[in-house]
Amino acid sequence: MIKDFFTSNIWLKLASLIMAIILWFFVILSGRSERTIDIPVNFVNLPPKLEVVDSPQTVRITIEGRESILKDLKAGSVHALIDLSEVKTGKSFITITRDNIELTKMLAIKNIDPETVSLMIEDQLSKQVNVIPDIVGTPEKGYAIVEVISSPKSIIIEGPKSLVRKIRRVKTEPIDINDINADLTYRANLVLANGNIRKSLNKVEVNISVKKITAEDNK
Repeated sequence: MIKDFFTSNIWLKLASLIMAIILWFFVILSGRSERTIDIPVNFVNLPPKLEVVDSPQTVRITIEGRESILKDLKAGSVHALIDLSEVKTGKSFITITRDNIELTKMLAIKNIDPETVSLMIEDQLSKQVNVIPDIVGTPEKGYAIVEVISSPKSIIIEGPKSLVRKIRRVKTEPIDINDINADLTYRANLVLANGNIRKSLNKVEVNISVKKITAEDNK
């Protein structure tokens, strides 16, 4: 009797099994989707006195999961975390794996592009450079600039050796003195185009002395 159960209507039973498997896959996969996003690359544990000069800002990943979860995934909530504790000076190649990406277990990472990134590591350098006030314009007619002094007159900059050694001075933002007729004290931002270089101060005080031109001055 048991034998008859397994042998009778075998094709019908086989078809039912296949349909059950198909239905199971449909239930599991229904509502799943994919989303491709660019995520920031963050570096940690860089050894002291070393600097990252050239590195990728982002990598692109493709994530699979339930559509409702993917839809609520906020930009910036996912990032790649790379440990640099073992790097040396020179070019380094690092492979980004799924372990480097912090992501809820309800989502699966299907692709990382690129998977291998290159970094240039350099020694760190600090040095003192002069501050140069960037003065634009002219005083009111009949007045002249007597002196321009920055306080402090110099600052310390720090960063990758190849970049810091090229910098001999740091300028302030443009200070407009058009039509002034009295002494001026201005808190000016310091301008450094390269974001890899840090400065000991972000602002300096610039003192501009003005005097009225007299007949004696014109002699």
